[in-house]
Amino acid sequence: MTYAEFQGRRSFAKPELLAFAHGRLIDDPLAGFEARLPMPPLLMVDRIVDIDPVQPGCLGVDAVWQLLGFFCAWRGGLGVGRALGCGEIAFEGQIRPHDRTVRYELDVRRCTTFPDSGATLAIGDATVLVDGAPIYTLKGARAGLFRDLTYADYPALSARGLGGRHI
Repeated sequence: MTYAEFQGRRSFAKPELLAFAHGRLIDDPLAGFEARLPMPPLLMVDRIVDIDPVQPGCLGVDAVWQLLGFFCAWRGGLGVGRALGCGEIAFEGQIRPHDRTVRYELDVRRCTTFPDSGATLAIGDATVLVDGAPIYTLKGARAGLFRDLTYADYPALSARGLGGRHI
């Protein structure tokens, strides 16, 4: 089958999976396409019934961080937004192409601006709902706004752009 046919398929039978494992399923693979499944006896599936694309859960978490940053700005915070972490996350569902509405409900428990640095921090809990049903819950999500974090020389490597914790 062609690469375009491969990408358009939603199911695969065992002979097709074996051909994929041998690197012979796709007649016109893109340059650099080297994906393969393991050969038997390590091949753990005998068919793919339906591929249902889903949005990665990390994108929903990022949306919560973005909304916390927006809340900081709305409360008067200044600076560049940064995600700072999360206490607990539970994924109990998924966002699929046929879903209609994704809603984010945030309970901001704390929003503080620190006078010495000018940084603003928000901490909150969130629920992500799809068509009214909760699918993710987040406890203790943290995001903030920080002054003087722009990198004028980005994307060039610089002392300010190294990242990580400096001890």
